[in-house]
Amino acid sequence: MLGASLLLAACNSAPKQEEKAAAAAPGTVSGTFTILHTNDIHGRHRPFTVAPGNATSQTGDAGRSASSFAHAGTVGGFAHLATAVAQVRQQRGPANVLLLDGGDTFGDDFVANQTKGAANIRLMNALGYQFMALGNHDFDYGSARTRELQQLARFPMRGANVTDKATGEPFLGDPTQVFTVGGVRVGILALTYHNTGLTGNPKNTAELTFSSGLEAARRYLPGLRARADVVVVLSHQGTKVDELLAREVPGIDLIVGAHSHDLITPPRQVAGVWVVQALSDAAVLGQLTVQVQNGRLTNVEGIAPTLWTDQYPADPAVAALVDSLRAPYRAQLEEVLATATGRIGRQYKSASPFDQLAGELLREATKAEVTFLPGVGYGVSLETGPITREALYTLLPHPSKLVTMTLTGAQLLALLEQSATNLNPGDDLKRVGGLIQSSGLAWTADLGRPTGQRVSGVQVNGQPLAATRAYRVVTHNGMLSGIHRYTTFAQGQQIEKLEKGVTEVVEAGLRRRGKVAPPVLARVEIVAAK
Repeated sequence: MLGASLLLAACNSAPKQEEKAAAAAPGTVSGTFTILHTNDIHGRHRPFTVAPGNATSQTGDAGRSASSFAHAGTVGGFAHLATAVAQVRQQRGPANVLLLDGGDTFGDDFVANQTKGAANIRLMNALGYQFMALGNHDFDYGSARTRELQQLARFPMRGANVTDKATGEPFLGDPTQVFTVGGVRVGILALTYHNTGLTGNPKNTAELTFSSGLEAARRYLPGLRARADVVVVLSHQGTKVDELLAREVPGIDLIVGAHSHDLITPPRQVAGVWVVQALSDAAVLGQLTVQVQNGRLTNVEGIAPTLWTDQYPADPAVAALVDSLRAPYRAQLEEVLATATGRIGRQYKSASPFDQLAGELLREATKAEVTFLPGVGYGVSLETGPITREALYTLLPHPSKLVTMTLTGAQLLALLEQSATNLNPGDDLKRVGGLIQSSGLAWTADLGRPTGQRVSGVQVNGQPLAATRAYRVVTHNGMLSGIHRYTTFAQGQQIEKLEKGVTEVVEAGLRRRGKVAPPVLARVEIVAAK
C-alpha cells in the first residue's frame, strides 16, 4: 500500500523542510501549501464505534456547535489516519504538506498508561508529525517523563507559556520553528493551556510555571513574524481563548486550535485571523489549503473529513505497529467487565451519564451519600454491548485514589457554586474544567446570576439540603488536592485516604452488576447566561 513508503519519506524529509534561508526576498513569495492537523487524541490509537449523538466527550453537550457524527460506524485509529495523511501527501507532494498536532495526545488510555505515553509517540513518529503543542494532559506522567518522551519524539513538543522554574527558559526549548512548505516560510508558535496546574496532580508540574498564552504570544510573535511569510499559532488554549488571542494580539495569520474539542470547519475568521480545530480522538483530519500572494496570506480553505474506517483502509505497516504495541497487554485490554444495555456517554458541561454511573458504584462501595468527580472533557462513549477494560480506561485512565470525608451542607453548596463559576467565570482566561459530576445530588445553576448566588434547589437523595448537617462524601485525591479550584474538599472532616483506586472500584462494580443500563440522570439543570 502507498501509505507506508510515503509516511517514511515524509519522516525522512521533515527535518530538511525546517527553517532555511528564503529563496525570495521578504514580501515577494507566492505559493500554496497544506496543513494537516489533529488535536486531543487522548491516547486513542485504534478505531472506535460512533453514532449520532453523544459519541465522544462533548459531542453531546447542549449549547455547543453541531459536532455529532452523521451515522453509525467506526472511525479513527492511527492506521486509518496514516492512510488519510498519505493520500494528501501523494496528491500534493510531501514537501508541500505540514502535519501538526494540538496536544493532549499521548495519555488517557490503558496502553498509554502502561507505556507512559511512548506508544502514541512512536505512532506519531511513524506518521511523520512535524510539530506539536503541549496540552495539559501531556504532563500527566510528570514533567520528567514529558522530557523523556521529547527525546523519543522526532518532532518538537513545545509551549511558549510553560517555563522551567530553575532556568526561566521555555520547557523543552524554543517554542517556535519555521518550515519551508510549498516554497513559503511558515512560522509556528506553540501555546499550552495556561491553567494546566489546576487540571492534574500538582506534583507532576511542580518544576514548571504556566502563564498567559496571550502574553507569551506578544513576546514571541514579532521575532517569528520577521522570519516567516505566514505565522501559525498552534494553540492548546480552547476556542474562547483563541478568539481572544485573535482579537488582542497582532501578527497572527492562522490559529490551529485544541483543548475544547470543537469542530471548526470550514475555517472561520475572527478579527481577520483564520481559526480552525479538528474535534478530538483522531476521529477527523483537519486539512487546510493556504494561499500566499506576495508574502501575504490571501485565503484559507479547509475541510475535516471524518475518518470512517470503510473509507480509509488501514495502512498495513502502521497497523502492524499498533498490534505490536498492544500485544503485551492484549488480554487485559480485551477482558469484558460487563455488558451495556444502551449507550453510556460522557458529558463535559452538563450532567454525564457515565460519571453518574461511576458515582453510584463509588457510593455503593463506600456507603457514602454523595459522590463528586471532576468534569473532564475526554473519553469515548460505552456503546451497547460488551464493556472491556480498554473502553473503561478511555473514561477513567488515571490512578486516582478514593477519599472519603464529611462535608456540611454549606460546603456542598460552596462546591456547586465553584462549579457554576468555572462554567462562567466572567473571564475566559479563568475558565477551567467542566461541570462537577455527582451522584446523590439534584440542583440548578443559573449562570446569569451573580457569583455566589447561582445555585438553587439543591437536594441530597431527594431531601432538601440542610446547611448544617454533615454528609458522607466520596471523591478522589485529585479533588482533595484542589483541581479545578475545588479547595473546599481540603476543609472536610474525617478525611480518609483509601488505597483503592477509582478505576479499580468501578471495575468491581461493573462486574458485580453484570448488565449495566444507562442511568436515569438526576435533575441537574444549567441555565446559560444571557
